[in-house]
Amino acid sequence: MKISYQSDVGAIKRLVLKHAREAFISEDAIARQWRELNYLGPPDFARAVEEYERFVEILTGFGIEIDLLPANERVGLDSIYVRDASIVCDKGIILCNMGKAARRNEPTAQEATFRKPGTPIHGAIRGDGRLEGGDVVWLDERTVAIGRGYRTNDEGIRQFRDLLADSINDLIVAPLPHWRGPNDVFHLMSMISPIDHHLALVYSPLLPVPFRETLLHRGFELIDIPDSEFKSMGCNVLAVAPRVCVMLAGNPQTRQRLECAGIQVFEYEGAEISAKGCGGPTCLTRPIGREL
Repeated sequence: MKISYQSDVGAIKRLVLKHAREAFISEDAIARQWRELNYLGPPDFARAVEEYERFVEILTGFGIEIDLLPANERVGLDSIYVRDASIVCDKGIILCNMGKAARRNEPTAQEATFRKPGTPIHGAIRGDGRLEGGDVVWLDERTVAIGRGYRTNDEGIRQFRDLLADSINDLIVAPLPHWRGPNDVFHLMSMISPIDHHLALVYSPLLPVPFRETLLHRGFELIDIPDSEFKSMGCNVLAVAPRVCVMLAGNPQTRQRLECAGIQVFEYEGAEISAKGCGGPTCLTRPIGREL
């Protein structure tokens, strides 16, 4: 068995999560924060906890080891979306430097937990560099794509490239569209989710043409989601193993297209933990090691 830390499709062996109970804290905390963080509405605390419990049940059903981040008064509701604050490579954890100012304390909060089980911290994005995990997609073990948008800047990409050094062959920069502007949440993973080696779920209307051409040139098969399911995060799908994925309920056409391609799909209800904060299953999870 080979374990890779530079894959988005291998069978997940370990996950870092932050339960809604520890991220949302209370109805009062939600009421104070949700508008400032640009949520679509205030999550219902009790329902969010119930949804998250069922989400964890799905993941533990795959035999995945799960580490839960503790509550931390220096971070807010968005800390439930653990992927954005860190990136994993074969050399260890790279702590991000968040493009969203309200999330700047999240990488440090995660670092304290990563160090407890002895997970090596390889480095961090610092200074003027900005990099969020939702903009980083492993196309294969030696190829990584990064979205250059409002959350990730050129200096962050430069630092990331230096930290990876000889761990990769190619780093592909995909310029992101303005879309709904700098206050909206939009990452590279808003429009691509790897499902298997050389297979990805995409929303082609927003994919940069050179990046889409690169995917096709590298032999990727692309499954397009319908226009009507982009807003409901149909494109945000977590591969827990090759051709086995978890997706947010409410995207029936996308699910049908995945199943027609021979992909096993598991759904979770995420009205409170996903829809209102615009963060799907990839956002909710930070995989640490996948079996290839």
